[in-house]
Amino acid sequence: MTSKGGNELLNAEEILKNQLGLEPGQKVADLGSGGVGMFSIEAAKLVTDTGQVHAVDILKSVLANIESRAKMENLHNIKTHWTNLERFGALKINDQTLDVAMLINTLFQNKDHESILREATRLLKTDGKLLVVEWIPGRSAIGPDPADKIGPERIRKIAQSIGLVEVSSFSAGQYHYGIIFKRP
Repeated sequence: MTSKGGNELLNAEEILKNQLGLEPGQKVADLGSGGVGMFSIEAAKLVTDTGQVHAVDILKSVLANIESRAKMENLHNIKTHWTNLERFGALKINDQTLDVAMLINTLFQNKDHESILREATRLLKTDGKLLVVEWIPGRSAIGPDPADKIGPERIRKIAQSIGLVEVSSFSAGQYHYGIIFKRP
């Protein structure tokens, strides 16, 4: 088995540009931005200096890495936030101010999926989009334990219960699926 990571597993540019349709000037939050902030960095490039990206994580070391990488890549439109996404309202971003929220490989690492989806929805403007990318359920050569994976039907059920409308779903690579929701 070969070790894969970064762009080999998920192509951030393809997903953000072609599936989600990120555009210059948009305000975006990467909720659970992760080690190298791959989606935060790519989003910052796509929304340009006229847009804003909020990189959010519970690990301060992750946020420091993203700040360093943004500085190296001369990106000045990324703001980092330290918070626990399972605590509704804890993230210090105003309600209904974002065009896009992203949960990329975030839900499988947490237990309270509904609170996290509610928090993401709280941030979205009317017609704002929520992108969820997660591991395909079942056993695979890489990835988390199958018991930790959350299937698309569970995400759809929670999203519908909090008022989100599904826009599209897609294959996000060999090991991942993606779903885009909209806040009506």
